[in-house]
Amino acid sequence: MTTTSPVPFGSTDMTISRIGFGAWALGGADWRYSWGAQDDGDSIAAVHRAVDLGINWIDTAAVYGLGHSEEVVGRALAKLPESRRPYVFTKCGLVWDESDRLAPPRKIMTPASVRRELEDSLRRLGVERIDLYQVHWPGDGQVLEWGNEGGADQGGGTRLEEYWQLMADLKAEGKVRAIGLSNHGPEQLAVAEKIAHVDSIQPQFSLLSRDAAAELHWAADHRTAGIVYQPLGSGLLTGAFSAERVAALDAADWRRTHPDFTTHLDRNLALVEALRPIARRHGSTVPAVAIAWTLAWPGVTGAIVGARRPGQLDDWVSAAALHLTADDLSEIATSLDHTGAGTGPAHPKESTE
Repeated sequence: MTTTSPVPFGSTDMTISRIGFGAWALGGADWRYSWGAQDDGDSIAAVHRAVDLGINWIDTAAVYGLGHSEEVVGRALAKLPESRRPYVFTKCGLVWDESDRLAPPRKIMTPASVRRELEDSLRRLGVERIDLYQVHWPGDGQVLEWGNEGGADQGGGTRLEEYWQLMADLKAEGKVRAIGLSNHGPEQLAVAEKIAHVDSIQPQFSLLSRDAAAELHWAADHRTAGIVYQPLGSGLLTGAFSAERVAALDAADWRRTHPDFTTHLDRNLALVEALRPIARRHGSTVPAVAIAWTLAWPGVTGAIVGARRPGQLDDWVSAAALHLTADDLSEIATSLDHTGAGTGPAHPKESTE
């Protein structure tokens, strides 16, 4: 085992490893936000490798691969003895059109839709209860366009008060163990907390995307777990990317047209170079430093990191035990300023000031 001891998952009765396995890419090709073709055998082997390394939770979603990621996770779980099975976290609220799999999903949180999604997720995962059920995006009824998500209620959807009460009802019914909100801002979290405790939040957070510091600060103040997604900036912070590699991405890979991989690529790669000396000082890797940076922030309980093959986990699983010093954090903040990479506060201290 190479991870540290589990930590409390907010105010729930669960304890989790500080790194969780992200199953977005396991959805494979043939949908709007695919990472390209993916071998299911590699996916299952990667999940099992994560468990061997002490990772005790998997984060997926119904929309990943339009159900396929959950199916693959379910197959991986079925091959493990009950005593070794990790917690399963999944999400609802993004609904797709089977007749047009490449169309963007819609953010739907009506009671009938959510209950149908829950039953489908339970079936695909092969479980009787979901450990953490999360609202993927605010249920405003709009199409999700990645990179231009907004986040405010735009009308024509389901009110937050209604769908969060529904999530609380699902928890009371025993279908789910805990409930969370992903991609919801501090004002929305405050509204939800008045209805039922927000067990967890899941914002996008990395060196390249730091605007969720306010949500994480809110979590720290409310005994709410904070699990962050894309701590490696969709792969940019692995240290393995170059302009040539971006150009060679699978034609189905959503990253090919995202600003982080196009107009902002040079500044992002410059930041990666600035992380290499820190990694060398610690005898570690660039991705481990990037993940450890997110874990150093108040309100961050764990980081979700994806892997498409078993060997990829060895590059970053040590991040859970990597302690970045005050000097390291200051050096990284300076590098963020000099390169202009990302937006948001650059140092954990800024989140509490």
